[in-house]
Amino acid sequence: MICRASYFDGSSAMSSPHATTIGILGAGRVGTALARQAMKAGYRVRIATTQSAADNALLVEIVTPGAVAVQASEAAASDLVVLAIPLHKYRTLNPLDLTGRIVIDAMNYWAPVDGVFDDFESDSRTTSEVVESFLTGARVVKSLNHIGYHELEEDDKPAGDASRRALALAGDDAAAKSFVSHFIDRLGYDAVDAGPLAAGRSFQPATEIFTGSHTANQLVALIQKDRPLADAA
Repeated sequence: MICRASYFDGSSAMSSPHATTIGILGAGRVGTALARQAMKAGYRVRIATTQSAADNALLVEIVTPGAVAVQASEAAASDLVVLAIPLHKYRTLNPLDLTGRIVIDAMNYWAPVDGVFDDFESDSRTTSEVVESFLTGARVVKSLNHIGYHELEEDDKPAGDASRRALALAGDDAAAKSFVSHFIDRLGYDAVDAGPLAAGRSFQPATEIFTGSHTANQLVALIQKDRPLADAA
């Protein structure tokens, strides 16, 4: 079923952003923009890359003041983890660190930019399904991949605004999707649950959703229109 996503009730840890840690794996434009937006919403943010925390400390201090540079394993121990690295580097992630964790896959496959990668060219599944199969035990939710890093900090609006932009999410774990939906709402966007992880195909690169900005009602309509294609894939 496609719908505006529902959220946890007040007993959820996510109801208090100040008590919630967001671990971002990747310190590029997407990761740092997301870090700033998450801190604006009141979250505590940890950032990690394949480099040591000490090597990242100055960059994090300058580009995302208030966030903390940590080792990848510490970022992975956060309440919510966001994958914001180039997709072709997903095998640098440690599956053991992410077992049981709620993980947002914000990565995209950009063959013209990153080159052809057989993991995705030879597999009929969505890229997020491939990533999930590698991260055994992680609770993967596809989202935050169809908004530009610059738009993330510019397009946010308060809940209830008729023109509020919506972001799609897809995953196989209902509780994880609820957690992510609440996070998206705190960032300043409506969350639309597209269904299982495979439904993320409808907002991968080169789709109408990926290349535009949509309200929740518009996004639901686009996902419904794409559903027969996704089901047939």
